[in-house]
Amino acid sequence: MAIRSDEATREVIHLTQDAPVVFTRWPLTYNQNSTLHFPNAHGIGDQICGLSQIVHLLKKAKYPTIKSLMGPDPHLKWIVSGMVLTQLLACYLVKDLSWKWIFFWAYAFGGCINHSMALAIHDISHNVAFGNKQTKWNRWFAVFANLPIGLPYSASFKKYHIDHHRYLGGDTLDVDIPTDFEGWFFCTPFRKLIWVILQPFFYGLRPLYVNPKTVTQMEIFNALIQFSIDFIIYYLWGLKPVIYLIAGSLLCMGLHPIAGHFIAEHYTFLKGYETYSYYGPLNWITFNAGYHMEHHDFPSIPGCKLPMVKKIAAEYYDNLPQHQSWVRVLWDFIFDDTIGPYSRIKRICKLAPENQ
Repeated sequence: MAIRSDEATREVIHLTQDAPVVFTRWPLTYNQNSTLHFPNAHGIGDQICGLSQIVHLLKKAKYPTIKSLMGPDPHLKWIVSGMVLTQLLACYLVKDLSWKWIFFWAYAFGGCINHSMALAIHDISHNVAFGNKQTKWNRWFAVFANLPIGLPYSASFKKYHIDHHRYLGGDTLDVDIPTDFEGWFFCTPFRKLIWVILQPFFYGLRPLYVNPKTVTQMEIFNALIQFSIDFIIYYLWGLKPVIYLIAGSLLCMGLHPIAGHFIAEHYTFLKGYETYSYYGPLNWITFNAGYHMEHHDFPSIPGCKLPMVKKIAAEYYDNLPQHQSWVRVLWDFIFDDTIGPYSRIKRICKLAPENQ
């Protein structure tokens, strides 16, 4: 029987009586060559990028059909290409608009496409555009997908995102975790509202402080290509289309319905639960980013097939807490005194060898 936790203020979460009371479905510690990987499998999969032989055996034995879902999404490259062309057409159409309409369309239309594109880049970072055997194709295609965003993003995202999967919540390793200053300062509704608005800046700059890494050659190429395209757009149509692209990216990663997924994914709205899924209609324009438990369990499965994972393994996912609305997530985060940037689980993790 479904029940709600604190029904007056937590309608975004629902819980069933047979849901586990701790955040691990099983206490899995995997040790290979003195490498410790933290336990955190919420569903039936493997949160450490396929390293656990125990979980692999479980997948094959109980749900062998899930393995067939792994692999590239043949439609992704065409969808992304269409989105890039749509934004280039929009750049031409907005070049003569007044500034108020530039920012209106950046928030209402262009930013939605750009945020969706950022989530496409997330999928591409898992090699689901061309498959694991074509990693370079995936990296360069991510640079192409980056073009409407206006700022170089894809190469740096790939570099840090693998740590998010390997060391979820890892102190100084998972840069998705807010800093101590963020948790301490942004603690009132007004300050948390400012934090949400400025979220793209924290998201982009936090890695440079928490876990700085050497700039890669791919990041340099990403920046050179991105700024070259920005300059070409400026040369052809002026400043307004460039502002349209960049403003859309920044606005829609802040106080925007789609941006609710940033907080919905791993903030502990219920004690003992670290990762949450959302199965609502915004998944249609976000490459099923809401299926987040399923994604962490099976990162090799493209977003378009994650609903099939939930359907196949319903017994593991249906009874777990889930968000009903990303808008409500933002509302609760801002106005609920028990939730804030500190509402994350942090771990001390040992580094895996580079060949892992």
